[in-house]
Amino acid sequence: MAVPGRLGAGTGFGLALGGAIFACPANHRHGDIGCAIEPLPKGEDSVLAQLAAMGVATANVTLHVGAGTFQPVKTENIAEHTMHSEWYDIPVSTQEALHACRQRGGKVWAVGTTSVRTLESWAQTGQAQGDTEIFITPGFEFKWVDRLITNFHLPKSTLMMLVSALAGYEHVMRLYAHAISKQYRFFSYGDAMLLKRA
Repeated sequence: MAVPGRLGAGTGFGLALGGAIFACPANHRHGDIGCAIEPLPKGEDSVLAQLAAMGVATANVTLHVGAGTFQPVKTENIAEHTMHSEWYDIPVSTQEALHACRQRGGKVWAVGTTSVRTLESWAQTGQAQGDTEIFITPGFEFKWVDRLITNFHLPKSTLMMLVSALAGYEHVMRLYAHAISKQYRFFSYGDAMLLKRA
């Protein structure tokens, strides 16, 4: 489902979440080369503010985004692509909230690919803090993330591969075709899409 980034009341972005938790990128920190880009508008009319008003829980994670995230994959075989190391942290309070969410049958919604890489790094290593070189490509088995709200990413990027791994390549290509036909805004400050794990 593609949703315009200009989400507000009456835009048709209604969610029945029943116990879902949103893992959101924390504020920009020293060591992070990218700003903590959320594909959602800010302020009290933002989707996250509306969800908080509905009682939906949120929790923060941190990932110091490395330059490799924004560089195109240049290898013919994606398995030969090397990711830069990125430092991540999942606070104890977030870990507890995530486990409680799962115990009550809730879904984990990641806001941004940064959150996905952080949560899935934790799932792979069992470490809530450390360095990761996670490269999520089609065939990846997701352990934490059920849904993703993210922007439309550059072709041949590691982030395009991540969204294709989560929602399926053909589905993502249909979303991109729709977004192009409707003139959605792309890239870091563009419109958002909601993806469900395939």
